[in-house]
Amino acid sequence: MIGFARLDVRTIEDVEKDVNATGQALIVVVLAVVASAIGTLGGERGVVEAILLGAISAVLGWIVFSVIAYFVGSTLFATAQTSVTIGQTLRVVGFAQTPKLLAILGFIPVIGWVAWIIAFIWFVVVAIVAIRQAFEFSTERAVGTAIVALIVNVVVDLIIALIIGIPIWIMRSIT
Repeated sequence: MIGFARLDVRTIEDVEKDVNATGQALIVVVLAVVASAIGTLGGERGVVEAILLGAISAVLGWIVFSVIAYFVGSTLFATAQTSVTIGQTLRVVGFAQTPKLLAILGFIPVIGWVAWIIAFIWFVVVAIVAIRQAFEFSTERAVGTAIVALIVNVVVDLIIALIIGIPIWIMRSIT
């Protein structure tokens, strides 16, 4: 995780090649959720509810982002050198979630939202570098791949929020 946070290319390539690191990538995603849930202390939801809903959203987001990045990077932006598997993409994108651990600071007034913005930007940068290394192509192609994957990920998040949010709204209006 430290190697990814530092944008260490060697670490990124090691994780990319380690077929046993996919479970570890999932752990990084879940740790980011736990950090975010702790960062929401004092919010409307409880920590347990935030962790459960956040875990579902984060794991789906990780998978959606990875699958879209894999598809876009291996088709639209592919070069002759591009050789990547979905497993490699899942691993590097999972570990790229490391900066999101800063979300643990979310409950601190002013610092919380600044930490969230820094974490998001840092995640995007790490994801771009990780995609660049995994797909073996230019930074420009990695940026294009990441942007498309982020846009699709946001759309999926909105759809999930609508699906989950509507029944909660109905239940609140009844009680």
